[in-house]
Amino acid sequence: MKLEASAKGLFPIAPTPFSPEGAIDFNSIDKLTDFYLECGSTGMTVLGVMGEAPKLDGAEAIDVAKRFIKRAPQLPVIVGVSAPGFAAMRRLSLAAMDAGAAGVMIAPPNTLRTDDQIVTYYSQAVEAIGSDIPFCIQDFPLTFTVVMTPGVIRRIITDNPSCVMLKHEDWPGLEKISTLRKWEAEGSLRHVSILCGNGGLFLDFETERGADGAMTGYAFPDMLADLVRLTAAGERDAAHDLFDAHLPLLRYEQQPGVGLAIRKYLMARRGLIASDAQRAPAGGMSATAKSEVEYLLARLATKDKRAAVA
Repeated sequence: MKLEASAKGLFPIAPTPFSPEGAIDFNSIDKLTDFYLECGSTGMTVLGVMGEAPKLDGAEAIDVAKRFIKRAPQLPVIVGVSAPGFAAMRRLSLAAMDAGAAGVMIAPPNTLRTDDQIVTYYSQAVEAIGSDIPFCIQDFPLTFTVVMTPGVIRRIITDNPSCVMLKHEDWPGLEKISTLRKWEAEGSLRHVSILCGNGGLFLDFETERGADGAMTGYAFPDMLADLVRLTAAGERDAAHDLFDAHLPLLRYEQQPGVGLAIRKYLMARRGLIASDAQRAPAGGMSATAKSEVEYLLARLATKDKRAAVA
């Protein structure tokens, strides 16, 4: 199945599980994928920023993508293919699509500065991978230092029919969502799916502003799936109550530099992956940080039993 602009729900950003020795843990990939299916995911994204993609060589990246795709043939899988050069991007894109991926995600390199440079880059990327491959724009200025205005995003979508999704990770970014949806309502922008990242930090209002769901990797993807479902059903207070219960832990996980370590620690504690290991270079968690996470888990467990880990 190919990715379409009608995509919605939860596309969790999957971490890449490693053994303590740094080898890819394919058994944990299977276990994690099974959990994503069980908790109501409507898709999945692999080899994103939190997937430690730059730490994999080309062959490993293809192997990881293939394993996720094979384990969940009923889910549309988006593969992150961002690369310094178009040759590597094309190779991974074609390999992923041949393996059954639904589409790819492309982030802008941090060398882009002007609106025209950004728009041209995406046109060249599409030319490199092929206009028949659906793609998702990754708009994450806090990491990539590339600022995309709503006008630039509209130009990319308009110039490239294969663009079917925006991964929105700008903040403050609520007004950007509203602007894009306003243009769509007016008929000056075709519809694309908008899924939101940032660990889910603003998901409670992003969905209310017109986002179609989440594409992020908070260690409780089952909560994210519930939040998107409750919002879509018009159960606003229930959605916010659930979000508010998780917010202290979600905020703690969002710390730059250590966020992935926290996320993997939580996922290992939940039994979703065998080890919280990252590939070097990587940051770790101090004993104090782990005790703080355990405290937040215990507090969350009083409101959401899913946090009651053994």
